[in-house]
Amino acid sequence: MNYFERARFFRTKKRLGQNFLVNGEVISDIIEQANISPDETVLEIGPGVGFVTEQLIKYAKKVIAVELDEDAIKELKKLNAPNLELIHQDILKTDISALCSEKIKVVANIPYYITSPIIAHLLGEVDDLNNKNRNSITEIILMVQEEVAKRMVASENSPNKQYGPLTILSQFWADVNIFKLVGRKSFYPSPKVNSALVQLKVRQNPLLKLSDYTHFRKVVRAAFSQRRKNIKNCLVANGFSKELVASTLSDLGFDETIRGEKLSIENLGKLSERLIGDETN
Repeated sequence: MNYFERARFFRTKKRLGQNFLVNGEVISDIIEQANISPDETVLEIGPGVGFVTEQLIKYAKKVIAVELDEDAIKELKKLNAPNLELIHQDILKTDISALCSEKIKVVANIPYYITSPIIAHLLGEVDDLNNKNRNSITEIILMVQEEVAKRMVASENSPNKQYGPLTILSQFWADVNIFKLVGRKSFYPSPKVNSALVQLKVRQNPLLKLSDYTHFRKVVRAAFSQRRKNIKNCLVANGFSKELVASTLSDLGFDETIRGEKLSIENLGKLSERLIGDETN
């Protein structure tokens, strides 16, 4: 099936970040990794002209496709599948929990410029313990920039400042792994970057058990606020007591000169617990 030739007949819109996946092998890999059973409902985000969609409807009980582009919706209607529901809407304005009464799997080839907002919309922030969207999802298959994928699966030992807030958000609510690297020629039009397919298996409980998750979010934000500064200076600059920060770092055995990006999620959690109630701002 020549997806490339089919995609050329559609006028893509740069403002919507449209890059249609035209590599049949990659589409097959998505379907295989999703491992959809006949009784499952799939939410597809950004189906475009439906190359992945037409495969999903073969396996799922129901496919709910949320697409912002009206012209793409017209193309999707041509599939004329009884188990396909089309929603012409911005995914960031969509209450996923209201789409289906059952748990769903998500497959998404999203505009790269809104990757982080979409992940936050699907999973909720680290202090959003009862996020209704996340509670509706079992797992997510997500196409993102390769650089972003590496940030999502990073650790404090990763190179080139890959580890950061997106890492923590992704791993706090999901087990994350990269299962395929995807070259730019797999898309039409070809993007300027390489891509990767990431699988997120959603957690029922957060990665860490903490007494104050909002405080943890503040500590994380402070720790990564100025990457060139050490953790002590970052915390103090964000309203934490210099004396208590120094004594807490010492008690935990953390060097004052260490940067936030070198503290694991678990160690950031320990730091947060010890600093609760300390903000002076």
